[in-house]
Amino acid sequence: MESDSEMVPFPQLPTPIETNYRACTIPYRFPSDDPKKATPTEISWINVFANSIPSFKKRAESDTTVPDAPARAEKFAERYAGILEDLKKDPESHGGPPDGILLCRLREQVLRELGFRDIFKKVKDEENAKAISLFPEVVSLSDAIEDDGKRLENLVRGIFAGNIFDLGSAQLAEVFSRDGMSFLASCQNLVPRPWVIDDLENFQAKWIKKSWKKAVIFVDNSGADIILGILPFARELLRRGTQVVLAANELPAINDVTYTELTDIVSQLKDGNGQLIGVDTSKLLIANSGNDLAVIDLSRVSHELAYLSSDADLVILEGMGRGIETNLYAQFKCDSLKIGMVKHVEVAQFLGGRLYDCVFKYNEVQS
Repeated sequence: MESDSEMVPFPQLPTPIETNYRACTIPYRFPSDDPKKATPTEISWINVFANSIPSFKKRAESDTTVPDAPARAEKFAERYAGILEDLKKDPESHGGPPDGILLCRLREQVLRELGFRDIFKKVKDEENAKAISLFPEVVSLSDAIEDDGKRLENLVRGIFAGNIFDLGSAQLAEVFSRDGMSFLASCQNLVPRPWVIDDLENFQAKWIKKSWKKAVIFVDNSGADIILGILPFARELLRRGTQVVLAANELPAINDVTYTELTDIVSQLKDGNGQLIGVDTSKLLIANSGNDLAVIDLSRVSHELAYLSSDADLVILEGMGRGIETNLYAQFKCDSLKIGMVKHVEVAQFLGGRLYDCVFKYNEVQS
């Protein structure tokens, strides 16, 4: 993990950050709540994390890089379940009261203390290889759409379809281990519009008239998400002259792509002339966000990312952890887009939408 001295606030957050920003969309508790008693929201979210333990334990058991993996996986399950029970009894234990960031951080800490570095590595590698083979087909289908607005909608639907590959959701982890997921079928099967938050038409109108000089995209999962969802969209931005910074995790968390993995993916997709199927990539940068969780607190990012983002005029947060659960209502000094699929019942209820509904939230800053 990065030390605090190496982390700085994301420069597009309005200051003072203490009063303008909090990395938590759903309030787990209010000031009037008893600090010693877990709230119903805290308990329901603690249960979401408890329900993920069996699928994490299963991945950990089969991690061949760790000696005694099955015994250590058992210890992980016991220890993390114990921490969650402690938080139900006393929300101020373990650095609480709990929110999405603390619950994720505690899970990663227990895994790392037991020697597990990347329990999803094998499935990430398999999914990346599959998605890389499909990339040319997905891009050529998109390029064949002549109308700018319709091509944009197709690319956005691709982001949602890719975002389904999320092994942090207990239900999706089960579906995935049973029969995998087809990207093109997922594109067809998105819930019908209007989505629970649906600013697509407004964004389309801007897209046709406006071009951004630099976009920073906080990316999410490996496999179809990054390769068939985000990269075709990033390629379209590059084609329109926008410089694109892809901000990826420093350390592994669930099946999120890390910046070293993303660097490798992009180098595999580029041709001998450094192009992504006919589009120049000289304006494409991959940055280490400094993050080590499946959610993100933008008050703490790497110096590298802060430097690259200081002149951005579009910030995109993709995925449920970054774009919905921690930053849905975050304000920025530039245009912003939060895009992700709702994969927890609790989030669907909070937003008043459906499970697997889509969030496409666009905020334009009046210059």
